[in-house]
Amino acid sequence: MSIAQHLAVIDRLCSEDFPAESGRSDVGTAGPGYHLAELQTSGDFWEDDGTGREETEDQYEADRDALSQRLADRWGAPDVFSLWSVLERSMEGEDIPEPWGVLSCHVPNVHLWQVDGRWVALGVSQWDKELPFQLVALITETDPP
Repeated sequence: MSIAQHLAVIDRLCSEDFPAESGRSDVGTAGPGYHLAELQTSGDFWEDDGTGREETEDQYEADRDALSQRLADRWGAPDVFSLWSVLERSMEGEDIPEPWGVLSCHVPNVHLWQVDGRWVALGVSQWDKELPFQLVALITETDPP
């Protein structure tokens, strides 16, 4: 997908109602109070010597930054919000509201805006070092923890 296509997905999700039940959507997952779009997904790294993974991570962060700049042109500079402490608090037993609890398991930080009563976040996801990277966009009505 191109940046224009990513923007179109984000715009659509910002105006859509949230589903009553959690499940898959046409662009990722959704549930009560959120849409999580998987904008771009890399290949996996099972056979990688480490160089391909680093290059891919750099490219996904550059793609996030480019998309973030386009959104910043509309909404102003984003807050960069670390999810590390959210993950740590979750692991210590604190009940973190979704979608932030699950997001913190695989996205270390997000670029974050509040737009028309909703939060829009961009991040780079990777569940484990052998698994693909994803460029993700979260649209939610749940305040960040």
